[in-house]
Amino acid sequence: MAMKPTAFRLPFEQGVPFRRAFLDRWQSAALLLAGLVLAPLGVVLFSVFSETNDVWLHFVHTILMTLFTNTLWLMLGVAFGTAFLGVSLAWLTAACDFPGRKWLDWALMLPLSLPPYVVAFVSIGLLDFTGPIQTQLRSWFGVDHIWFPRIRSTGGIITVMTLTLYPYIYMLARNAFLTQGRRAIEAAQSLGHGRLSGFFRVALPMARPWIAGGLALVLMETLADFGTVSIFNYDTFTTAIYKAWFGLFSLSAAAQLASLLVLIVFIVLLIEQQSRSRQRFSQAGRSNVADRIPLRGIQGWMASAYAVLILCIAFIIPVGQLSIWTYQVFGQDFDSRYLAFLSHSVFLGATAALLACGGALILVSASRLRNDLMTRVTIRLATLGYALPGSVLAVGIFIPLIWIDKQIIGWAKTLFGVEIGFILNGTLLAMLLAYLIRFLAVAHGAVDSAVNRITPSLDETARSLGISGVPLLRKVYLPMLRGGLLTSALLVFVDVMKEMPITLMTRPFGWDTLSVRIFEMTSEGEWERAALPAMALVLTGFIPILLLSRYSSKGN
Repeated sequence: MAMKPTAFRLPFEQGVPFRRAFLDRWQSAALLLAGLVLAPLGVVLFSVFSETNDVWLHFVHTILMTLFTNTLWLMLGVAFGTAFLGVSLAWLTAACDFPGRKWLDWALMLPLSLPPYVVAFVSIGLLDFTGPIQTQLRSWFGVDHIWFPRIRSTGGIITVMTLTLYPYIYMLARNAFLTQGRRAIEAAQSLGHGRLSGFFRVALPMARPWIAGGLALVLMETLADFGTVSIFNYDTFTTAIYKAWFGLFSLSAAAQLASLLVLIVFIVLLIEQQSRSRQRFSQAGRSNVADRIPLRGIQGWMASAYAVLILCIAFIIPVGQLSIWTYQVFGQDFDSRYLAFLSHSVFLGATAALLACGGALILVSASRLRNDLMTRVTIRLATLGYALPGSVLAVGIFIPLIWIDKQIIGWAKTLFGVEIGFILNGTLLAMLLAYLIRFLAVAHGAVDSAVNRITPSLDETARSLGISGVPLLRKVYLPMLRGGLLTSALLVFVDVMKEMPITLMTRPFGWDTLSVRIFEMTSEGEWERAALPAMALVLTGFIPILLLSRYSSKGN
């Protein structure tokens, strides 16, 4: 009896075989992204066990303890300052009603558009001994010397970084307080507490998870900072890594310093995770104007004055001084070089944004289609790059690329008898790879939030209509994710434009950007000439900050 031939099913047909193959491809792509993050991290960590050299011993015997001490004081000072400013301003704008609250609500996030190193050189230019403020004070009082707080000090750098980083805590704490309104204080008052006591006993503890999350971001930015500490000549691990590599020409010593910085980052992350691991809070919606505590008379105007003062010091005065300096030097300093700086910065920012958004789509697709333990761990590892300082990534990527280049050179000489130079090092590939690793988490956060608003039942509905796989992503998800993708692209674009250590340490010869130009001018003390590229960076930062303000202000 003749047997009936079995129907042959292609892997891209509908059904289980297709689904498994499709899921495996997305999961494999997610694993590849996680591998890109783990490779430089592993290189840096394993450098701890490499042989010591004279440069490393020089650092150990001279400034290694200073690096630890300076980093610790910087972390403690910035953590305290940003927590105080961020929490106090968040409580005023979210839970209280006072004159000017509506526009201050979004305006207080504008300092986030200023890179800390820009505020650093503006502050030194204004407040140093030869700056206009001290010069004017000496002329008024008719003396050669007057007492004035030293801007070039530990307190000065802590103040500058506090003013530029407090919006991280402000945004998250504000969202937490919006869900409480005056209800938390009224509950505390019913238990016999006053407003102040109720804030510390009820409202503040309920907002601790959000504050801890913002504080973790602040500490990551503090540990990763290179431009600000270099302008202040304040020795930290990031400046030591740069000096070991480009000053003392010891890549191995730079890698060993980077490994110590990674360990500090991991300790901070571990403490932050432990502080929130056992906390469980539920919120009951967002407050409205009726829920806010009215501040009338002198209290309301004092709240307005406090918020306006912080906004002036952190944003209006630095931008105003940048505008004055830019106007003064534009005529003699602006030339075709700045068009090249701007085009290089825009190209790198746009390309990195496309790569990061593509990587974010891969991660959210893998999570959506197979949300098992392995996928969750993979995504967690793939988004770990934001915790790695730019200087660490530069070292971690440079070392394996050198090894790959040497292998290619050896193969070319053995197989073809030709001598070739480096292929990967000194190219845009190293820069873009570092950008992708560091800012993939930024893109993933925005895209993942947009995906979570799509109901899972939509997947089954689309498949019942014969749409699955890549067409499902292209026809259904992409139109619905347009807002999240745009937000993530803008955030990554601005972050790359402002990024200094990765660009400075991995750029091809002659491939200067706006941030590199700022570093060169500030290294020579040319504050006025550094204002022109800085103003361009500030202008590019307004769009995503206003976009964030728009979304976060919904429901007020």
